[in-house]
Amino acid sequence: MFITRSLLPLLLAILSGRDKAQVSAGLSYEVWGSDQSNSVRDVASPGVQGSFLWIWDSASIKHQLEGGQDAVPLSCTPNEETGPCNLLDIFPDSLTQYDQDGNVLGTLGDLTDKFGRLHGVIADPYNRYVTANIFTPSGGYVGVIDTETKGAIGLFRVGATSANGVQRSVHMSIWTEDGSAIIVANLHGKMIERINVERNGNKGDIVNLQFDQSASVYLGKNFNLIEGATYFGGENAFGNELIGEVIGSYDDADTDDLTPAGVCKEGGCNSGSDNQGGVRTNNVPICPITSLSNNGYITMGSGGLFVLKLDQTPMAIIGEYGNAVVNGAGCGGAEANGRMFLNGGASASGAGATQSTFTLYAFKDARYQLGAAPVQNLPSPIQVFKDPTNTNTIGNVDNVASENNSGQLPSSTTRRDSHGAEITVDGKYIHVADRIQNVMEVFDTVSLERVNTYDLVSLTGKTGRAGPAAACLASSVLDDAELQRNDPAPDLFDVTPDGKYLMVALRGPKPVSVSHAAQGSCPGVGIVEITEDGKAGKLVGVLRSSNTLDTVPVGTITGGHDYVGAERSDVHGAIVVTRGRENGQSD
Repeated sequence: MFITRSLLPLLLAILSGRDKAQVSAGLSYEVWGSDQSNSVRDVASPGVQGSFLWIWDSASIKHQLEGGQDAVPLSCTPNEETGPCNLLDIFPDSLTQYDQDGNVLGTLGDLTDKFGRLHGVIADPYNRYVTANIFTPSGGYVGVIDTETKGAIGLFRVGATSANGVQRSVHMSIWTEDGSAIIVANLHGKMIERINVERNGNKGDIVNLQFDQSASVYLGKNFNLIEGATYFGGENAFGNELIGEVIGSYDDADTDDLTPAGVCKEGGCNSGSDNQGGVRTNNVPICPITSLSNNGYITMGSGGLFVLKLDQTPMAIIGEYGNAVVNGAGCGGAEANGRMFLNGGASASGAGATQSTFTLYAFKDARYQLGAAPVQNLPSPIQVFKDPTNTNTIGNVDNVASENNSGQLPSSTTRRDSHGAEITVDGKYIHVADRIQNVMEVFDTVSLERVNTYDLVSLTGKTGRAGPAAACLASSVLDDAELQRNDPAPDLFDVTPDGKYLMVALRGPKPVSVSHAAQGSCPGVGIVEITEDGKAGKLVGVLRSSNTLDTVPVGTITGGHDYVGAERSDVHGAIVVTRGRENGQSD
């Protein structure tokens, strides 16, 4: 059978200790880090042209941790022996863009000033493919990459709407738990879109990709389509043809202003009242998270939440919450013991510079049913944790302060920003990162108790800056004496199949996105050793990334340090792709 990312914890939970060891021993892996910086010199703006994808295998990582040479990144093209992989090589500029009817619209090379900022890659349940989420504002690209060959197999551009002046962008996408679809967050288009995935038998090989416009759900108000979705054809770096097509029509999508409960999806629509649990003021979808029962949890920048039934066409709203019930701006979630956990953090916009947010919610996934009578803000979410210092922003009304002006420098800031979450392989604990405070909060997935806080700056994970330093210090940028070192700035992360490590994206001194909360000193992927049976951890290594090709000006880093050095690498997301016995297959 296949061991999927979601099923692996369940499998390990029922095996004996000896069997667990045998399964884990058979699963080698790769770590994929998404570097948002430009892969082209002399570009005026950050994250708009190209990117780098860093891939390390578990054997070289093990060698580094044992004191050997630094792990060497893998190549993604036939002409290079080592990485990192240039996004512009994975998706060549010769690729041809087609509309739904097959009319040629030009080439990717005609659009390269809008093709960059690799915000994250997400693995499918079989660990055979990843989505590539290319977040250039007004770009709107989502690609699919084969994890074996490292070659592209598909590329799409999402629909453009008048919901926002930028019209479209892909913040993140995620696979359904059976791998039959890709759910895409079209942030500036204010839509959730779907790519149908056709596979060849039980091997998991993708044979077709269909961007289904009729499956879309528009979350804004006053829908106005500017341009439909498109797809790209032509040869990848290995000479293989891309696959894909666009089907359906936005005329058949859910583009209404109102939810099934009869209220405005986004506040201020002309045909209904606002949600009783707080006005959803700006429904830019952030991070869709899918459950085992094919539900999709859609967090939004200004707060509020939609729960969608993903296998319906169009996808159906089966739950909705106002922003006072579910605060923004969550990007981090995972499922365990029948509960979906979602976090809430600071806004990515400039308004987030004075926000402080660390919140965790839990939702009973089985309570959302297609066909049930639509009710606002029910079933009630469980507020697992809300930091008492949270600012009353992006929907929060439970605390005191309206702003926090302490910036993001590790020596002085008191701000918090929850971003990224992962479940241990036995399903017992969820680890949630704080991007500003450089800590992980750990919660029991059954009792919902907060059981630990550990730091990423000390050797033990327990002494903060008072004790010997963790691995970030030795890997910190050295070309600006004023930049505070040992500042990991953890972002999105994943767990290794043996349960030993969390692989954590670490941000750089010139963050491409959320610069008011994400400046770090040791860009790359942090290796966090999980300790105390899953309740604790410590940063034991850094897979260091570097980009001095990008010469984009640093500008002002709000609340941080206006870095003057040459490093531009900025890894926003890290995932683990299981290899083992043939791409995650088990005997």
